Amino acid sequence: MADSSFDIVSKVERQEVDNALNQTAKEISQRYDFKNVGASISWSGEKILMEANSEDRVNAILDVFQSKLIKRGISLKALDAGEPQLSGKEYKIFASIQEGISQENAKKVAKIIRDEGPKGVKAQVQGEELRVTSKSRDDLQAVQALLKGQDFDFALQFVNYR
Repeated sequence: MADSSFDIVSKVERQEVDNALNQTAKEISQRYDFKNVGASISWSGEKILMEANSEDRVNAILDVFQSKLIKRGISLKALDAGEPQLSGKEYKIFASIQEGISQENAKKVAKIIRDEGPKGVKAQVQGEELRVTSKSRDDLQAVQALLKGQDFDFALQFVNYR
């Protein structure tokens, strides 16, 4: 019998982020507390730019955006938001979406699987993802449960389960 496997990835659906951003823009255009404060949120290249005339307002935009991301099933670990910066009379926050598992993080995950996972489970790094293989599907499910219980500073998804 062939080995069963799955991949561990850290991906974000760009369309879902876009939808969350559009919902946030619509909400801040309609809410009373955002009137006349120059509040806006938009894509700026690959980054997301939030602007308002006070630090509190720009943080409130970030808060609304985070709640929209959660509703769309996107982990906040994938959002890397900077600190509010004063630029002229405007406060700005630049945020980026983190995708892919770095080599360093992939090695951490592989070490956890080796040390704490069932025997006979192999993990190998393949670019920005990790392939986990085993003869037993039960062992693979045990590995998934183990990793879901861990608190990583990046988002994990399990794909290609076969």
